[in-house]
Amino acid sequence: MKGKVALVTGANGALGSYVTKALLNAGAVVVGVSRKIQQADFDSASFTALPAEISTAAEAKSIVDSVVARFGRLDVVVHTVGGFAGGQSIAETDDATFQRMFDLNLNSTFYLLRAVLPAMRKTGNGRIVAIGSRAALEPGPRVGAYSASKAAMVSLIRTVALENKDVGITANAILPGTIDTPANRKSMPNGDYSKWVQPASIAALITWLASDSGKDVNGAAIPVYGSDV
Repeated sequence: MKGKVALVTGANGALGSYVTKALLNAGAVVVGVSRKIQQADFDSASFTALPAEISTAAEAKSIVDSVVARFGRLDVVVHTVGGFAGGQSIAETDDATFQRMFDLNLNSTFYLLRAVLPAMRKTGNGRIVAIGSRAALEPGPRVGAYSASKAAMVSLIRTVALENKDVGITANAILPGTIDTPANRKSMPNGDYSKWVQPASIAALITWLASDSGKDVNGAAIPVYGSDV
């Protein structure tokens, strides 16, 4: 990954921090984006903190423009930002919750992709990896808005893969089961943590997909369920 410039959204989050460290360890230059992120969050001269949001098209474009202006290129984008809401049936789901799921999980992805792709197409290559969810393929009761938003995001990633394979850009989605994070342990104290997915495993897969070794994987929705299959 030496010489590669990577952008990681949610870079200091429960999963994003593992992804950022894995890419740095692989030799990449990493720009980490989050609402609240500091240079001191990662002890590496190859890391750049960029406090920002991706809730609008203008914000996404500003982020990408900043990266390209500083480094001259953008080779890898890993989008870990998302949100979850559950507990309501479709009949009970209010408009605000439904819209919030699509804003967090679909619209932010769309804005980022639209900003990133012109820069990647100019260089003739690129790696895009987005974090979906097992629920995108296996929807369950009372998570309808979340499941639908993640399913739509996977469709978007697969479309990008088809539209840009001619210039060597790959786009893939990772679909984790329950990730072993402090927040998930707190919300599910009776869960069987031994079956959950380790963030480091996802980060290792992302690093491989982002490398030259992953160039033949494109348009995939990769299940990462741990032992809870």
